[in-house]
Amino acid sequence: MDHAATLIDQTAAGKERFRARSLLQQARALGNTSALTLNLLELLDQLPQSGDIQFSTNPQVEQAMRTGEAAFARRDFDEALRNYATALELEPGNYTAALFTANAYDRKGDLAAAAHGYERAIRIDPNVETAYRYYADMLARQRRMAEARRMLIDAAVAEPYNRTVWRELNAWATLNRTAINFVYVGIPPPPKDSSQPVSRAEPAQPADLSAAWDAYRAVKDKWQTGGEFQRRFPGEKEYRHSLPEESEALKAEAAALENLQDDKTGAQLSASDSGLVLLLKLSAAGLIEPYVLFSLGDKGIARDYAAYRAAHRDRLEEYVDKFVVPPVH
Repeated sequence: MDHAATLIDQTAAGKERFRARSLLQQARALGNTSALTLNLLELLDQLPQSGDIQFSTNPQVEQAMRTGEAAFARRDFDEALRNYATALELEPGNYTAALFTANAYDRKGDLAAAAHGYERAIRIDPNVETAYRYYADMLARQRRMAEARRMLIDAAVAEPYNRTVWRELNAWATLNRTAINFVYVGIPPPPKDSSQPVSRAEPAQPADLSAAWDAYRAVKDKWQTGGEFQRRFPGEKEYRHSLPEESEALKAEAAALENLQDDKTGAQLSASDSGLVLLLKLSAAGLIEPYVLFSLGDKGIARDYAAYRAAHRDRLEEYVDKFVVPPVH
């Protein structure tokens, strides 16, 4: 990978990147599942057929970035910084130039300048995870774990479906002798056939809890077969699983459970009902939508993420802070 950056001939550089990918695939097959291996593979799997990496459509910026990358690969960070500065002067909104500037300062040990560079990259595009993650890594090396945690929460909000972010969060958790929380309420089971006896291994649920699950299923039926999806998404020809469908169903279930808890004659939740207890906590915090986006984010739901993030970034950050990433002790 480093060698590819030093090559002027971009065809040769592309071949070298594909060689790197082949070697990494062999390493993974032989059992190397380190974060570095997996992160590089994800990066290289996104390469175009040519294997080329383009930094800008401006030829001068592109040349400055390529020269800077070659210098960085040789560990000549001062030369790299001069070229990245040229790129930023010509194109101030170039995220990669700002990010690479910060990383070069980081590698030089100028941490204040690196922090400034990472913050600049974040301002250019707050919806890319990389600057947050690099910044968090620098902070963690300084044992500033609470600040690193904050950056990684922001990285997760920027790109929640990027596995690289979660590998970095797990690494942070390991350093802090803790673990990232797997937040999952659970999907209500389908109704049992009343003509069949209940298994001793699966005792019947209290009728009122079953009614709460019925509330969930009723909303799902309305969306999937009752025409609600077409009404809410008239521009989409085919049904898909969506954020409003799943959120509305879980809110209906939570409302039914809350009514049961208010009614002393109803079944009360026990420790074994941890998923339902969690649902009530999410409902009380107003964070059911972030839960759906993070824990149930299939391809359909993921399509609703960007719009929700644009309007409710604070709720996403609150959810990850309160329910997913444990505090620093």
